Amino acid sequence: MKQRNEMYQAMGISEEVISYGEKILEGLKERFEEIDRTAEYNQLKVIQAMQEAKVSEACLLGTTGYGYNDLGRDTLEEVYARIFHTEDALVRPQITCGTHALALALMSNLRPGDELLSPVGKPYDTLEEVIGIRPSKGSLAEYGITYRQVDLLPDGRFDYEKIERAINEHTRLVTIQRSKGYQTRPTLSVQAIGELISFIKAKKPDIICMVDNCYGEFVERLEPSQVGADMIVGSLIKNPGGGLAPTGGYIAGTKECVENAACRLTSPGLAKEVGASLGMMNSFYQGLFLAPVVTASALKGAIFAANIYERLGFAVLPDGREERHDIIQAVTFGTPEGVIAFCKGIQAAAPVDSFVTPEPWDMPGYDSQVIMAAGAFVSGSSIELSADGPIKPPYAVYFQGGLTWPHAKFGILKSLQQLVEERVIVLSEYVEKF
Repeated sequence: MKQRNEMYQAMGISEEVISYGEKILEGLKERFEEIDRTAEYNQLKVIQAMQEAKVSEACLLGTTGYGYNDLGRDTLEEVYARIFHTEDALVRPQITCGTHALALALMSNLRPGDELLSPVGKPYDTLEEVIGIRPSKGSLAEYGITYRQVDLLPDGRFDYEKIERAINEHTRLVTIQRSKGYQTRPTLSVQAIGELISFIKAKKPDIICMVDNCYGEFVERLEPSQVGADMIVGSLIKNPGGGLAPTGGYIAGTKECVENAACRLTSPGLAKEVGASLGMMNSFYQGLFLAPVVTASALKGAIFAANIYERLGFAVLPDGREERHDIIQAVTFGTPEGVIAFCKGIQAAAPVDSFVTPEPWDMPGYDSQVIMAAGAFVSGSSIELSADGPIKPPYAVYFQGGLTWPHAKFGILKSLQQLVEERVIVLSEYVEKF
C-alpha cells in the first residue's frame, strides 16, 4: 500500500486525492465481483465460438490484393456470427469507423421512397449528416429516403403511443442507438431493446431493426441480436477490438442484411468474396479474445468515475448505483472549464502523448467544438482510456475505456487531481463530509 501510494504521488496524485479514491473503492467490491463474473461468462463464449469455428494458426495470416479465399477473414466473420447468434457477419478493416459501419448498414438496406425511424430520439451527432438532418453530400435524404423520429419520454422510457403512430407503409428500417451518445439519457439495456423490437415487429413484421451496438458489446451476457435485432453494428476500436484492432468495424445480422452491406462495401457481384485482410487478422482475433476482460476493466472505471464525481455533487449518468449497459460515463460539470480540466487530466494519465494538452476544436461531423483526450496506442480508440465532450450546454464530459482496471483508476484520479489544481473542485470540503 505504501509503495503504491508513493508511486501515485510520484506521478502527480496528491495524498488527499488518493485517500478519497480509496474510500470510494471500499463500497464497490461486490459490484466489481459481479462484473468479473460476467467477463468470465463472455470470455468462455468467445473461446467457444473460436473453437467451434476451428480457428487455426493459418487464420492469423493475412492476404493482399483481391483477398480471394481469405481463410482468416472468413473464419473471423463466422466467429462473430457465432458470438452474436446471427446468420452472418461482415468484419472488415475496410470499414473505417463506427459511423461508417452504421452508414453502410443503412445505405445498403434502404431504398428511395423508404423511411428510416428512430424511436429513441436524436441519433449520435455524426449520423445527422448521414441521414440528412444536417445537409451533407451523399446523405440518405439526397437519395429520397425520409426520416422520422420519436423522442423518449422525460423519464427515459419509450413513447410507445407515438412510435405506433409513426410506423407507416414507408417505414422500412428502425435504428436503435443503445448508448447515449452526447445526450444525458439512459443507455438502453438489452432487455429494453428486445421489448421495443417486439412491439415494432408486432405492428409491422417486415421492418428491419438495426441496433447501434457501440460501447455495449460484452457489458451484458446477451447482445441485442439475441432479442430480435436484424442487425447489430459496431466499431473494432471500441469494445470488440480489445484495444488491439488497429481499425475496422462489423455488421452482424441476417444473411440478407449482411449481404446487402457487403455488396455496398465492395461491389455488386463481389460482396464478401473480396477485401484483403492486410496482415491485421492476428490483432483482430487476439483483440476479440481479450475483449470481455478489457470491457470489464473499462466498466469498473466507469463505475468508479460515477461514484467519485457523484459524491462531489455533480450530475452523473448512469448514477453510482445503476445497472450498466455500456462503458460510457457522463459527468455534467455545467461549465466548459470543468469539461476541459477533466480531459486534461485524462490526457495526462495516458501512456502515449501524456505531455500533450487537449483543446476544443472544430471536429468534422459535429455542430459545436469538441474536446477529446485520448493518448492511445491506436489513434482514436475509445476502448482505451479516453474522454470527450462538446463544448456546449450542459457541458457534460463522456468518459470511457481503460485497457486495464489500474489504468482506468489512475486516469480518474488524475482527472480529479486536475480539477482540484484548477480550483474547479475544493476537495477538502467534501472529504470532511464523507
